[in-house]
Amino acid sequence: MTERAAMQALARLVPAGSRVLDLGCGDGAMLDYLQRERGCSGYGVEIDDANVLASVQRGVDVIQLNLDEGLAMFGDNSFDVVLQIDTLQHLRNAETMLRETARVGRTGVVAFPNFAHWPNRLSILRGRMPVTRRLPYQWYDTPNIRVGTYKDFEVLATKNDLRILDAFGLQEGQEVRWLPNARAGTAVFHFEHA
Repeated sequence: MTERAAMQALARLVPAGSRVLDLGCGDGAMLDYLQRERGCSGYGVEIDDANVLASVQRGVDVIQLNLDEGLAMFGDNSFDVVLQIDTLQHLRNAETMLRETARVGRTGVVAFPNFAHWPNRLSILRGRMPVTRRLPYQWYDTPNIRVGTYKDFEVLATKNDLRILDAFGLQEGQEVRWLPNARAGTAVFHFEHA
């Protein structure tokens, strides 16, 4: 997936002028893009020192926080949109953080590697864990502590009373709406509390 095309596809889910909280914001590129291109404001949350510095250098307001400790510092509906782009699969408390995302934001956007993408399935059939452009790590050195699929997230959303507003896959920066569980390396969900 080209980073720029993926960023544009995800940004379309964020209304212009929104107040945004970007959980696991990395180097701040997404929030910087939303500020420049969509007139958004908000904060990034990041734990890594180098990424916090990179975010600040981009002009992104960032809070250094371990997401596994929760979002107690933010009130209900403090943000229009809460982003979790490539964050959920790194968290020990993924379900709790998903509920917190719905509490803190009016809507949420989650994107994560879709383990059911057909090249991953083929690797498993061959007896090996997948190593792809989207999942570039060996099984023993991956920062992902869990894997999930497009269909798995649908079930989790229902269990947590989340209404899916839009859902699609991303593959090479292109939206995949037909059979995204098999045809897309990234699962994307836009949701709100039901």
